[in-house]
Amino acid sequence: MKWIHKLTADLDEPADLIGGKAFGLVTLMRLGLPVPPAFVITTEACREFLHTGRFPDDLTAELARMDLSGPVSVRSGGKISMPGMMNTVLNVRDGLEQAVTAVFESWNTPRARTYRALHDIPDDLGTAVIVQSMVHGDRDDHSGAGVAFSRNPNTGAPVPYGDVLFGQQGDAVVSGAEPTLPLTELSREPQVWDGLRKALTRIEQHYRDACYVEFTFEAGELWFLQVRPGRFVGSAAVRLAVDLADEGMISRDEAVDRVSTTDIRNARTPRVVGANVLGRGIGACPGVAAGAVVTTSDKAARAEGPVILVRPETSPVDMHGLAAAKGIVTARGGPASHAAVVARSMGKPAVVGVTALSVADGAITIGTRTIPEGTPITIDGTSGTIFIGHADVSTAGNDPHLNRLLSWKRT
Repeated sequence: MKWIHKLTADLDEPADLIGGKAFGLVTLMRLGLPVPPAFVITTEACREFLHTGRFPDDLTAELARMDLSGPVSVRSGGKISMPGMMNTVLNVRDGLEQAVTAVFESWNTPRARTYRALHDIPDDLGTAVIVQSMVHGDRDDHSGAGVAFSRNPNTGAPVPYGDVLFGQQGDAVVSGAEPTLPLTELSREPQVWDGLRKALTRIEQHYRDACYVEFTFEAGELWFLQVRPGRFVGSAAVRLAVDLADEGMISRDEAVDRVSTTDIRNARTPRVVGANVLGRGIGACPGVAAGAVVTTSDKAARAEGPVILVRPETSPVDMHGLAAAKGIVTARGGPASHAAVVARSMGKPAVVGVTALSVADGAITIGTRTIPEGTPITIDGTSGTIFIGHADVSTAGNDPHLNRLLSWKRT
């Protein structure tokens, strides 16, 4: 059995075998977009490893025959995306087997099991592993990394949206540990910015849908590391479907079919009115949530009532707390940070990048106000505002995009 496939534009293997991330990279190659050289170890190899506790026969020999120049990254990439839940190993110069083993073993970490349970992902799928030549976003002042949606995932507005960091690798962008810049700051590098915008348009036309990409640029040269459909929800999903129909990418019937009843129900986004503002950040997932402040994931998981998890930033080890909380607040990170991505995947209101926030065990401070744990707060994941107490909520008025979609549904 062949355990490894080189990623090329003519590779014709299903996502079940090579995983969604590798399948997306092949799509990018077919579209003529720049992707660093890579190969993929199949999900079958992972399942064999999980069953026997060792590499399958011939995988070690196949690895030895693969030749990628320079250091490589080693990333997971299952059939179904599990953002931030599994191990990534960067800059591997030797020890490739150990790095692949680390990714395989992370399939069964508590955070990955929790995520699969929440999203009804079978435990026996396993993950593919992508081994890819490194592109160095920390090379010089004309290098960096970022993530981009082709449209705003909170509103559906048809403008590119995301985060970028100059002189940094991609893990600094998605971890939330670094203060990111808005994607539009990429205009400092006109060639990269122009290439990204053109690529997003091309990818949208292929998927006939909004898209999400991860990218790195080295010395002014743009490279793509991941792509997937945008997965918008609520009012953003409604606007996206209507706009795509207006643009001729999909039919009105398809627009209606793409929007779930849950999206329609949530399209009139609730907003907080007349409340005592505690602080502001970046709205990362629409909706309103209220609960008592907790500052650790363990406390969130043990809480008996609704809570808001407040952290400096989140990481995969916070998965049990993220699952238990009604909403999420972080001091650092942008709309593509770990907290934001996980919140959107679970449909939980989130506010990130609250720069005036500091978190201590037992209390939080925003500006000059210190709030002990257990204090009720309300967060608005659309506006990015945090309020003291259980605030009043109103439903937004008529959404013209929703009204149009509903009129198509009736005809």
